[in-house]
Amino acid sequence: MTDSHLSATEPGTGVRARPRLTVVSGPSGVGKSTVVAELRRMDPSIFFSVSMTTRRQRPGEVDGGHYHFVDRARFDDMVDKDEFLEWAEYAGNCYGTPRQPVLDALDAGRPAILEIELQGARLVRAAMPEAQLVMLVPPSWETLVGRLTGRGTEDPEVVRHRLAVAEKELDAQGEFDALVVNTDVKQAATELLTLITGTAV
Repeated sequence: MTDSHLSATEPGTGVRARPRLTVVSGPSGVGKSTVVAELRRMDPSIFFSVSMTTRRQRPGEVDGGHYHFVDRARFDDMVDKDEFLEWAEYAGNCYGTPRQPVLDALDAGRPAILEIELQGARLVRAAMPEAQLVMLVPPSWETLVGRLTGRGTEDPEVVRHRLAVAEKELDAQGEFDALVVNTDVKQAATELLTLITGTAV
């Protein structure tokens, strides 16, 4: 694993480097959404990639905020035109990361961030090798188990499945450029911001 802080300037030129897409991944229960929300509060200039989905919009969700909601025909057309960095189908609904908004943000000099699951992160790496992959990890396995089982309301088999998936995801740490331990949300967001901008906060 390498320490992949983003260089603020191209070596030897003094010219500011083109920002990169940073992909944040990690197991369920590790706090990805909470850390990314804190990061966005700390630096609103960072472009946050909003996924597109064919599932129905739920009460309280904002189109363009939580997801871009489209019908299956529109989604399939975008797949045919290779307009997604990655996409997948879960339980009959499709989810994907539109490519052009990310490229537009980077071209405008804005760092971009995408919060996504492991398989999506792998697909983004294949589509955009220069992307920076950061895994958010718990301070300990016991902490993650506590977060996933704390409510005590889920079926035990569902919990076992979640823990098995989380273990496999953590085993993929070597595929990532950097790790951020989520012991404290603000500290984790600060470390993530440093990785994105290449400068200490």
